[in-house]
Amino acid sequence: MKVVKLADVIGTEHDVKNEDKTWNSRRLVMKKDGMGYSVNDTIIYAGTETHIWYQNHLESVYCIEGEGEVETISDGKVWPIKKDEIYVLDKHDEHLLRAKTNMRMVCVFNPPLTGNEVHDENGVYPVDDSDE
Repeated sequence: MKVVKLADVIGTEHDVKNEDKTWNSRRLVMKKDGMGYSVNDTIIYAGTETHIWYQNHLESVYCIEGEGEVETISDGKVWPIKKDEIYVLDKHDEHLLRAKTNMRMVCVFNPPLTGNEVHDENGVYPVDDSDE
Protein backbone atom coordinates (compact mmCIF):
# COMPACT_ATOMS: atom_id res chain seq x y z
CA MET A 1 0.00 0.00 0.00
CA LYS A 2 1.17 3.49 -0.78
CA VAL A 3 -0.35 6.91 -0.09
CA VAL A 4 0.84 9.99 -2.01
CA LYS A 5 -0.12 13.48 -0.86
CA LEU A 6 -0.19 16.25 -3.44
CA ALA A 7 1.36 18.57 -0.84
CA ASP A 8 4.41 16.27 -0.69
CA VAL A 9 4.94 16.50 -4.48
CA ILE A 10 4.59 20.28 -4.85
CA GLY A 11 7.99 21.94 -5.07
CA THR A 12 9.88 18.70 -5.79
CA GLU A 13 11.45 17.37 -9.02
CA HIS A 14 8.06 15.78 -9.78
CA ASP A 15 6.31 19.16 -9.82
CA VAL A 16 6.96 19.82 -13.53
CA LYS A 17 6.20 23.07 -15.38
CA ASN A 18 6.66 23.49 -19.11
CA GLU A 19 8.87 26.31 -20.40
CA ASP A 20 5.89 28.09 -22.02
CA LYS A 21 4.16 28.21 -18.62
CA THR A 22 0.91 26.82 -20.04
CA TRP A 23 0.72 23.91 -17.58
CA ASN A 24 2.00 22.55 -14.28
CA SER A 25 1.96 18.78 -13.80
CA ARG A 26 2.37 17.16 -10.40
CA ARG A 27 3.44 13.53 -10.92
CA LEU A 28 1.74 11.36 -8.28
CA VAL A 29 2.17 7.79 -9.59
CA MET A 30 5.13 7.08 -11.85
CA LYS A 31 6.76 4.22 -13.71
CA LYS A 32 8.94 3.37 -10.69
CA ASP A 33 5.76 2.57 -8.73
CA GLY A 34 5.21 -0.50 -10.95
CA MET A 35 1.51 0.02 -11.62
CA GLY A 36 1.70 -0.06 -15.43
CA TYR A 37 0.33 3.50 -15.68
CA SER A 38 1.08 6.93 -14.24
CA VAL A 39 -1.19 9.57 -12.70
CA ASN A 40 -0.66 13.35 -12.78
CA ASP A 41 -2.56 16.20 -11.16
CA THR A 42 -2.18 18.94 -13.78
CA ILE A 43 -3.15 22.60 -13.93
CA ILE A 44 -3.74 24.07 -17.40
CA TYR A 45 -3.57 27.86 -17.16
CA ALA A 46 -6.44 30.09 -18.34
CA GLY A 47 -6.05 31.66 -21.78
CA THR A 48 -3.38 29.18 -22.95
CA GLU A 49 -3.16 26.79 -25.87
CA THR A 50 -0.87 23.75 -25.80
CA HIS A 51 -0.02 21.57 -28.79
CA ILE A 52 0.17 17.92 -27.69
CA TRP A 53 0.76 14.72 -29.65
CA TYR A 54 1.38 11.66 -27.50
CA GLN A 55 2.83 9.40 -30.18
CA ASN A 56 4.23 7.08 -27.48
CA HIS A 57 1.44 7.19 -24.88
CA LEU A 58 -2.30 6.81 -24.48
CA GLU A 59 -3.92 9.27 -22.09
CA SER A 60 -7.22 9.69 -20.25
CA VAL A 61 -7.92 13.13 -18.77
CA TYR A 62 -10.57 13.82 -16.14
CA CYS A 63 -11.41 17.48 -15.56
CA ILE A 64 -12.08 18.22 -11.90
CA GLU A 65 -12.08 22.04 -12.19
CA GLY A 66 -12.48 24.62 -14.93
CA GLU A 67 -13.47 24.77 -18.56
CA GLY A 68 -11.73 24.54 -21.91
CA GLU A 69 -11.65 22.60 -25.13
CA VAL A 70 -9.67 20.08 -27.12
CA GLU A 71 -9.30 20.37 -30.89
CA THR A 72 -8.23 17.21 -32.72
CA ILE A 73 -5.82 18.16 -35.50
CA SER A 74 -6.75 15.33 -37.89
CA ASP A 75 -10.36 16.50 -38.35
CA GLY A 76 -10.51 19.98 -36.78
CA LYS A 77 -13.25 18.85 -34.40
CA VAL A 78 -13.55 20.87 -31.19
CA TRP A 79 -14.56 19.06 -28.02
CA PRO A 80 -15.74 21.30 -25.13
CA ILE A 81 -14.37 20.11 -21.77
CA LYS A 82 -15.68 21.07 -18.35
CA LYS A 83 -15.74 19.88 -14.75
CA ASP A 84 -16.73 16.23 -14.22
CA GLU A 85 -15.96 15.19 -17.81
CA ILE A 86 -13.27 12.88 -19.14
CA TYR A 87 -11.66 12.79 -22.56
CA VAL A 88 -9.70 9.84 -23.86
CA LEU A 89 -6.87 10.12 -26.38
CA ASP A 90 -7.12 6.51 -27.53
CA LYS A 91 -5.56 6.92 -30.98
CA HIS A 92 -2.45 8.94 -30.09
CA ASP A 93 -4.51 11.96 -31.16
CA GLU A 94 -2.57 15.10 -32.05
CA HIS A 95 -4.51 17.94 -30.45
CA LEU A 96 -4.63 21.47 -29.15
CA LEU A 97 -5.66 21.92 -25.53
CA ARG A 98 -7.15 25.32 -24.75
CA ALA A 99 -8.10 26.55 -21.29
CA LYS A 100 -10.84 29.16 -20.96
CA THR A 101 -10.35 29.17 -17.18
CA ASN A 102 -7.71 27.46 -15.09
CA MET A 103 -8.38 23.76 -15.49
CA ARG A 104 -7.35 21.07 -13.02
CA MET A 105 -7.00 17.69 -14.67
CA VAL A 106 -6.26 14.17 -13.47
CA CYS A 107 -4.20 12.55 -16.25
CA VAL A 108 -3.55 8.82 -16.57
CA PHE A 109 -0.80 7.64 -18.97
CA ASN A 110 0.02 4.27 -20.48
CA PRO A 111 2.87 3.47 -20.67
CA PRO A 112 3.68 5.25 -17.42
CA LEU A 113 5.75 8.41 -17.21
CA THR A 114 9.00 8.40 -15.27
CA GLY A 115 8.11 11.73 -13.70
CA ASN A 116 10.21 14.43 -15.33
CA GLU A 117 9.01 14.45 -18.95
CA VAL A 118 8.17 17.64 -20.83
CA HIS A 119 6.77 17.92 -24.36
CA ASP A 120 9.30 18.13 -27.18
CA GLU A 121 8.91 20.54 -30.11
CA ASN A 122 6.18 18.27 -31.58
CA GLY A 123 4.18 18.00 -28.35
CA VAL A 124 5.50 14.46 -27.68
CA TYR A 125 6.70 12.85 -24.46
CA PRO A 126 9.60 10.44 -24.99
CA VAL A 127 9.06 6.80 -23.98
CA ASP A 128 11.33 5.22 -21.40
CA ASP A 129 12.00 1.58 -22.32
CA SER A 130 14.15 0.86 -19.26
CA ASP A 131 12.96 -1.62 -16.65
CA GLU A 132 13.29 0.92 -13.81
